[in-house]
Amino acid sequence: MNTHRWIDRRHFLYGAGLSAAAATCTNRLAHAATGPTVLHHPATASNVIFLFMSGGPSQVDTFDPKPELDRLEGEDVPESIAASIPRIKRAGIKNLMRSPWKFKNHGESGIPVSELFPNVAKQVDDLCVIRSMQHNNPVHGPGECVALTGTSAGDRPSIGSWSLYGLGTANENLPAFITMNLHSDGMQYPQGAGWGSGFLPSGFQGTIVDPSKGIRHVAMPPNTTEQDRRQQLDLIHWFNDRHLRQSGEQSELQARIDSYETAFRMQTAAPDLFDISKETQQTHQLYELDNPQSKSVGKACLLARRMVERGVRFVQVRVGGWDAHGNIQANHSKMASRTDGPIASLLTDLRQRDLLKSTLVVWAGEFGRTPTKEGRGKGRDHSPAGYTTWLAGGGIQGGQIIGATDPLGYVAIERPVSPHDFHATILHALGIDANRLTYNHHGRDEVPTVFGGEAVKEAFA
Repeated sequence: MNTHRWIDRRHFLYGAGLSAAAATCTNRLAHAATGPTVLHHPATASNVIFLFMSGGPSQVDTFDPKPELDRLEGEDVPESIAASIPRIKRAGIKNLMRSPWKFKNHGESGIPVSELFPNVAKQVDDLCVIRSMQHNNPVHGPGECVALTGTSAGDRPSIGSWSLYGLGTANENLPAFITMNLHSDGMQYPQGAGWGSGFLPSGFQGTIVDPSKGIRHVAMPPNTTEQDRRQQLDLIHWFNDRHLRQSGEQSELQARIDSYETAFRMQTAAPDLFDISKETQQTHQLYELDNPQSKSVGKACLLARRMVERGVRFVQVRVGGWDAHGNIQANHSKMASRTDGPIASLLTDLRQRDLLKSTLVVWAGEFGRTPTKEGRGKGRDHSPAGYTTWLAGGGIQGGQIIGATDPLGYVAIERPVSPHDFHATILHALGIDANRLTYNHHGRDEVPTVFGGEAVKEAFA
């Protein structure tokens, strides 16, 4: 070994490739995190792709048609329904507004889908539509935290982190939990809690990836061989390990140390993952990569498929921009044009590659929207009292509807499903009983569904 090489500080910092390692440290890569990894029951899925529609897609304009809105256009919500609306939404019960879109029954199941989603509608026999989601927080940021962590404070682990904690990773060369954030239009900025590890060790946190750029700074520095890099990282590890022994157990520091190793392995695995030029032209067309409106979501969906192919446990694609206070027709038309084709293509591609059986695909937002018109415009306000999500693949029984809202689509009146139930359902698909997966935090055995939650087992085949 050339001793002088290691004492040249500038060469050391450059040659060590700290740019790649720093990127993984900053995101606290969950690469080799291992939890209990004991299945409580046979799993129906090994991977999850969570398509999070931030901003609040309107249930009455997408998957929950309400003919009564046509009849009662312009009127107030009847008192029989208004009496059941949570107090936080009592002010928003005037001036009912019909949907600008028509619904049509699709597939053998005959599930109605709005004309907003002509492509997803073709996949309806694979969808389990849950129309009775509900919680109590009508604000975007806290609502997103509720939807992804279970509490509005955002101080608990995300569902992705719990999934990774329960199962560990299936690929040592890539992050096991990756999130891609797209189109943060308006006020729906990404909530870090949505991919955070909360009180779990930092190694279970998600890694943020820009679909257009891949994982930043992952290329090997110029004039650095793989052997050089290995020697450099071994030295860094020696220093870090010595510091860790002196400072005592620290999960965040351990995660940072581990991330250097992942950065090294990613320098061969990550470029291949993000090199979509190897995909056929047919696949590029399938994901609408030549369509300026849907290209970014299409690429994220294609990468999501490539990620689960390579064993990434949990992939989160967050598409912001669904907030529609001023003009529901303009907003949802734009957002549907961005997402309908790519999401339908993802389901098609997974099925063709025999991956849909093992991949649970989730579509959800933080809440829905009121069936009333907001103010003088033609928009809708936030409404967490009754909204829609859907699941597909991963052992889900498609072609069914679970739960119902009132005749106007305001509140869940049949088979209410909380975010905790929803999280328990995701974990159930992965073979995990949410009430038996525990982590001791400050002397208390914490579970993913802190306020109670049971899997919606009728969703499964």
